[in-house]
Amino acid sequence: MDDKRAEIRHSIMDTRSLPTLPGIISKLNSLSSNDKSSAEQMAQLVASDQVLSARVLRLVNSPSYGFYRVSTISNAMILLGVNVVKSLALSSSIFEIMEKNVVGLWEHSLGTGVAANVIARRLKLAECEEISTAALLHDIGKVIIKIKFADDYDQLLALIDTKGISIRDGEMELLATDHAEVGAWLAKSWHLPEKLIEPVACHHQVEKSTTHQLKTAVVHLADVLIKASGFGCSGDDFVPLIQPVAWDLLGMSEALLAEIVEELEERLIEVKNFSMEIQSADETST
Repeated sequence: MDDKRAEIRHSIMDTRSLPTLPGIISKLNSLSSNDKSSAEQMAQLVASDQVLSARVLRLVNSPSYGFYRVSTISNAMILLGVNVVKSLALSSSIFEIMEKNVVGLWEHSLGTGVAANVIARRLKLAECEEISTAALLHDIGKVIIKIKFADDYDQLLALIDTKGISIRDGEMELLATDHAEVGAWLAKSWHLPEKLIEPVACHHQVEKSTTHQLKTAVVHLADVLIKASGFGCSGDDFVPLIQPVAWDLLGMSEALLAEIVEELEERLIEVKNFSMEIQSADETST
């Protein structure tokens, strides 16, 4: 089984084999690692690809962030920061696959991004946009497993159906890894910052988060709330318990949680409308 895990890791760390834009990835990573590069240079690079920039702006204007009518990549850089725009640029092709082929997971991811935004703002946390982005990306490993390991994915679906287990338990049994670790490998291959990688890697195991445990706790709670709401589909019907470490870190109470859930229910109407608009636009363009 360790061989299977190593095979998956090697395949994902080889960015050339992923459904993205290798040239843009290389240039973005080069610019972002150069202290002399400016945000404007990165904005110009993303904007130079019309399809890519359109996808990024679509995500920036999604309910996950609460911004509307952001019309340029430069404005997105100012509002969201370089890390967020870079991660959205690198993820855009995979999100497009989600929008068209894994609609339930796309909606679950959007909903989790919104839930994280609601939680972070309610708790007055710093870097709300980056927390929202980590939540948006939290299940991206599931898409990669479906795309890159289609035969294993079919076996996985059969396994969780036969045994009545969660998708994560099925992943561990069949692949010796899970979508959280796979997503973190992908984020590392893109050279995303650790404050985005760690919440993706540890959203099912908050206690394993070390440097960015508060952000991880928000993403974990957001994921649980969206699963409990029944919004979208993350691959199974299991609703995990809120981990005590996350509850304590966030200073949660029953009253505060009820307020968050009430606000989230209203915001999810926006998310559903946004998702339907995207799907309608995709159908019109094909």
